[in-house]
Amino acid sequence: MDEEYDVIILGTGLKECVLSGVLSVSKRKVLHMDREKYYGGASASMTPLSELFSKFKDGGEADEKIYGRGRDWNVDLCPKFLMASGQLVKLLIHSGVTRYLEFKSVAGSYVYKKGGKIHKVPASEKEALATSLMGIFEKRRFKSFLSFMNNFEEGNPKTWSGIDPNKTTMTEVFAKYNLDSNTQDFAGHAIALYRDDEYLKQPCLDFIKRCRLYFESLSTYGTSPYLYPLYGLGELPQGFARLSAIYGGTYMLDKPIEKIEYDENGAVCGVTSQGETARCKMVIADPSYFPDKVRKDGQVVRAICLLKQPIPNVNNATSCQIIIPQNQIGRKSDIYVLCVSYTHNVAAKDWYIALVATTVETSNPEEELKPGLELLGPIHKKFVEVSDIMVPTDDGSTSKVFITKSYDPTTHFETTCDDILELYKRATGEEFDFSQVQQDLAAAQQEQ
Repeated sequence: MDEEYDVIILGTGLKECVLSGVLSVSKRKVLHMDREKYYGGASASMTPLSELFSKFKDGGEADEKIYGRGRDWNVDLCPKFLMASGQLVKLLIHSGVTRYLEFKSVAGSYVYKKGGKIHKVPASEKEALATSLMGIFEKRRFKSFLSFMNNFEEGNPKTWSGIDPNKTTMTEVFAKYNLDSNTQDFAGHAIALYRDDEYLKQPCLDFIKRCRLYFESLSTYGTSPYLYPLYGLGELPQGFARLSAIYGGTYMLDKPIEKIEYDENGAVCGVTSQGETARCKMVIADPSYFPDKVRKDGQVVRAICLLKQPIPNVNNATSCQIIIPQNQIGRKSDIYVLCVSYTHNVAAKDWYIALVATTVETSNPEEELKPGLELLGPIHKKFVEVSDIMVPTDDGSTSKVFITKSYDPTTHFETTCDDILELYKRATGEEFDFSQVQQDLAAAQQEQ
């Protein structure tokens, strides 16, 4: 292993594998190692089902008489949906990883309203007029608001309806259309996918872009803006790992990391495993490899629930997302509910997998999930985990160690992609250019 690499990557979570694939395509020499025997890290898929039971050590067993064949299960520890027109799908298309994967559209996107009812998120003018989420006059106001969003063109001030996207705050935009607090809540949290209400004080351009991404993604398949890979998210890191290997990346699983080597200037220069040192110019890693370079920034509580029936009140959907906006239940953070099923090849026939997740705010994390758990109907088996959210304290400018953030409670990949793009810029000094990935890929293919 006594070779020099441009980049050594530690951990095989989705973020690390995406960066490994992209850097390999752009002709960097990459060595990718993980102390575990499997891909995925904190975002791994558990298969067979016995792996999930053994991870949570609750004394239960994955009895095949109850749960069907264990190998029919692929349970994601950190499940998330992909926006059909979002950053991760663009990256999958541009990098060619789509040839290793098959996706299925998610049946519905829902939002919770005070009082316990869930409603399909209206994301078109027609749906806005039909929804029971709003009264008749509010529907008309929301229809005008959606019309403004759909007609908005950033480069054409004539489409701005008197709103300056770089100065007018979202509070002012909502006031202009006279939208009530409930409508603001679902627009901000279930369409624009903000995690808190800080966006209300910001210029409205980011909100408009997020809404347009939602509408654009929705128009791709029509049922919801979300996609999910058959056989679970474990397929994603492996797809990027294959991409990296095709373009010269080297992968080593089950490699314990014994020491990180630094030069006299404090910059990383190598990684030692099993007595051998691989030299490098930089290291990219998940937070677990550098406890001295990260800090805790809160916690996430997740409940993985195995169900024998679809979630009630979602039209028997075999997959869906439900967002519970913070203000509807008097919290500081949203609660996210996600459901996938046997139709995605992640569970045995007629079984459903639901996730309920949120940011921990009290000393009783599981109790905080109650509003989401109550939406699921009878729960056959529940696994609860509280995870620390770790963020880097070192930007890597001196040490050349670049660390990803832990996964947040959201049930979509947009924040994950933001972290990938931000780390790519810190590590390479360049903005991530989706079209450049395509050009690098074409050039590399010609050389082969």
